[in-house]
Amino acid sequence: MRNPDSAGVRPVQSASPDSAGVRPARPATGVRPSRPRRSRTLAAGLVLLALIVLAVAVIPVLSPYDPVAEDIASMLQAPSPAHPFGTDQLGRDILTRVAAAGRIDLMLMMGVEALPFVIGTAAGLVAGFYGGWPDRAITLLSDALIAFPFYLLVAVVAFVTGTGMKGIFLTFLIMGWIIFARTVKGATASLARAEWVESARVMGFSDLSILTRQMLPNVLSQAVTVLMSDMVALLVAIVTLGYLGLGIAPPTPDWGTMIADGQSFLATRWWVSTLPGCAVVLVGVALALIGDGLNDVRREA
Repeated sequence: MRNPDSAGVRPVQSASPDSAGVRPARPATGVRPSRPRRSRTLAAGLVLLALIVLAVAVIPVLSPYDPVAEDIASMLQAPSPAHPFGTDQLGRDILTRVAAAGRIDLMLMMGVEALPFVIGTAAGLVAGFYGGWPDRAITLLSDALIAFPFYLLVAVVAFVTGTGMKGIFLTFLIMGWIIFARTVKGATASLARAEWVESARVMGFSDLSILTRQMLPNVLSQAVTVLMSDMVALLVAIVTLGYLGLGIAPPTPDWGTMIADGQSFLATRWWVSTLPGCAVVLVGVALALIGDGLNDVRREA
């Protein structure tokens, strides 16, 4: 059985059930815990992500070009002061389209992750805390969904709902909660066997109070770390769906669609596909740095 102190959870003080919640006791050694040093990796990731968000928010507003308006006279122009990222096969400014597509893809990525994160975290808390049939039910459901090929499910949902944001949202809602549920379930199960949990129950604290006031804060950092890495995978999936024609429908800008549109010109007009691809890589790097930084801070806490 894992020691509660090593898991970041300390035994509760003697208190009445009417108190505000279960509060961990202070260390008996009289030595204040060292403050975690700031993670440079986390700071770098946050700064890079902030710059990307600023760029995708500001460039479409300030740009004189319409991201969907065609200009055949300007087609396939190389990067220049007038068009810093060049133009595509329909004469559209690629910098404006990359920024407009980033706004859409990033909003979709964050919106799609939000509900599965909440559902998976709640399911993992319940399964890890109670075990028994809740654990078995969630495990069986997650195993069944994982066994189903992801892109086949995407194709089925796209056939039913059509391409676009709705199909992507439904697909990731069905599949996205699993990784959070499994991560939180394992962390909660190790904490649920701690002596302070039984002490809190004896003193009259409800299971809901223990779950929300003590369990959740202790496992949330692990779930957020997983969230960062899962957002990278989700972004790659969104871009892949756009590349395959199962994502956001043209003429709405999308990084995956832009990469697919420029692959025919890759040998001679490299900027059409390469620069949207670089945008995807930058966002992935930023999210990966944030995830690594959060993991460092959690270990030092």
